[in-house]
Amino acid sequence: MLTPSLRTLHGRALLIAGLAVLILAGAHAAVPATMQAAAIDHAGEATGLTVHTLPVPRPAAGEVLIALHTAGVASWDVETRRRPDMLTHARMPLVLGTDGSGTIAALGPGVTGFKVGEQVYTYSWDNPQGGFYAEYVAVPAERVGRLPKGMSLTDAGAIATTALTAQQGIDDALKVRRGESVLIHGAAGGVGTLAVQFAHLRGARVLATVSAPDEADLVKSLGADVVVDGRHDDLAAAARAFAPQGLDAVLVLAAGAGPALATLKPPARIAYPSGVHPEPQGAADVKVIRYDAIPGPGEFARLNAAIEAVRLRVPIAARFPLAQAAAAQQRLEAGHVVGKVILEIRTP
Repeated sequence: MLTPSLRTLHGRALLIAGLAVLILAGAHAAVPATMQAAAIDHAGEATGLTVHTLPVPRPAAGEVLIALHTAGVASWDVETRRRPDMLTHARMPLVLGTDGSGTIAALGPGVTGFKVGEQVYTYSWDNPQGGFYAEYVAVPAERVGRLPKGMSLTDAGAIATTALTAQQGIDDALKVRRGESVLIHGAAGGVGTLAVQFAHLRGARVLATVSAPDEADLVKSLGADVVVDGRHDDLAAAARAFAPQGLDAVLVLAAGAGPALATLKPPARIAYPSGVHPEPQGAADVKVIRYDAIPGPGEFARLNAAIEAVRLRVPIAARFPLAQAAAAQQRLEAGHVVGKVILEIRTP
């Protein structure tokens, strides 16, 4: 028989346990057992990317479950579709996609600092529980950032990878300073359109290259001082006219930057994200920096500060529903994508 004091403690324990069950049930109440996801069953063409009904992932320790609103579609998604062996966690059917935005639907054990119902965006390369072309994704909480103030879920879902790549290229790799002359080569793409804005925010003078005449007005409106056609104009002559003493820094996001690299003023810097081919080469007294975008709490906090300061504009080239993920990748493969291609997974 329990004594009165023990009965009190026992009752409190039952109450606490009951509340924990209710809280957990509430956190998962709206989460179904299965979801729609665009996945591949083997390496191949975009037509092999089809809609599957798959189990909703359960967030493991340190993970959050996100009900996705928007997912980005990027060139590295195409590469992983063709070569899924690039990924450590390539289990078939393989859900593609590395970034997106949405609402936290559940918290895994040990997660602090987030709560169910928060709007977030995230980048997770080689995500342990699959990709972002899906209604739900479970990701490590350390790779998640809160939605920047004033930004929509659609825009945030388009940029988690590209904005980290752009901001870290400008601020961390190149360490761009006020008054410097900076070339952004490949300025009309998903990374380039954002890098132009971050370089402008830092007070740099920006020379931007585009690949088609219809891209020039957009890139100039984003903060570029001079825009040239990187395929048809004399890039070296344009760089010398823009910076007679020599360029201070170059962010290389596309092939063909070679002629401009000869106009750098030592000690200058060249930066490029992994995946750019051919890799740019500089003179012996020019620092060449290869880098990868890094997600993390501090990185997202710095990115949010830059996004909010510059009031970032996010050019979106095309939008597709989840069921048309294959068409979204085909649009990307067709080329001449100004800004970003996205999947609209949920609409308000």
